[in-house]
Amino acid sequence: MHAPEPAVAVRPAEAPVALSPSRAGDFMTCPLMYRLKVIDRIPEPPSAAATRGTVVHAVLERLFDAPAGARTPEAARALLRPQWERLLEQRPELADLFPVQKSSPVQQGSPVQNDDGPAGLDGEELARWLGDAERLLDGYFRLEDPNRLEPAERELYVETELDSGLRLRGYIDRVDVAPTGEIRVVDYKTGRAPSRDFEGKAMFQMKFYALVLWRLRGVVPRRLQLVYLGGGGQLVSYDPTPDDLLAVERKLLALWAAVQRALASGEWPANPNRLCDWCSFKALCPAFGGTPPPYPLKVAAAADGGDE
Repeated sequence: MHAPEPAVAVRPAEAPVALSPSRAGDFMTCPLMYRLKVIDRIPEPPSAAATRGTVVHAVLERLFDAPAGARTPEAARALLRPQWERLLEQRPELADLFPVQKSSPVQQGSPVQNDDGPAGLDGEELARWLGDAERLLDGYFRLEDPNRLEPAERELYVETELDSGLRLRGYIDRVDVAPTGEIRVVDYKTGRAPSRDFEGKAMFQMKFYALVLWRLRGVVPRRLQLVYLGGGGQLVSYDPTPDDLLAVERKLLALWAAVQRALASGEWPANPNRLCDWCSFKALCPAFGGTPPPYPLKVAAAADGGDE
């Protein structure tokens, strides 16, 4: 089944000026997808799974506002609905994830605005979605005891510039610092732990963060930890070395050089792969009979080396 055609871009096109882990992953997966996201800036329709991940991340961030001893599964569940409502207020379009079906009239005595959600939302669908989020949060407590943790940073924005001029940036879910100064970088994943074919992609993101922290603080993080909440839950850890992070830096420099060549030529080829069925831009992809919009940048200007 083809993905719905993305909405028209609402922001002006621009050349990229930095790399984040997600955008680096996009380019490695499919240059055309990277172009449509980063340069054309075509908005993607929201998905229930991604939105659930955003809300669960927000709950886990705010759970540590409570003192040790009060960070319980019940406390996490109590945060869930307020975080969803906060996100919905910021992004009203998320209401489209749970539309009331015209073919399912509201029952007598059960108004559309009920205990399950704001007016205009299908309360039953929203309740199921929140129930899935609760199960993810319950799974977190089987993997870690937050009452024994005192994170140094939560949802930490990091940015650094390499000697080459390449800027790297991103958000780290959690940074733990031991009394001895050792750093652990933690990332929450609301899916299940991937197969070996995809495990390297997730760890590449963590090594990216480790590289940025190394350049910022002069210390290689002691441990990188992925916390998978889906599929029964699993912790995946890796202890990086300076050589690991130097290899990541070389890979990022090569990737950025490829981005610059594509900017100069205007050529962003599609790369059909196993993730295409989940791509928001499938309707615009030549590999599936679609046509991308005209390239929005002046190729000559990009070739001159302008970043903006």
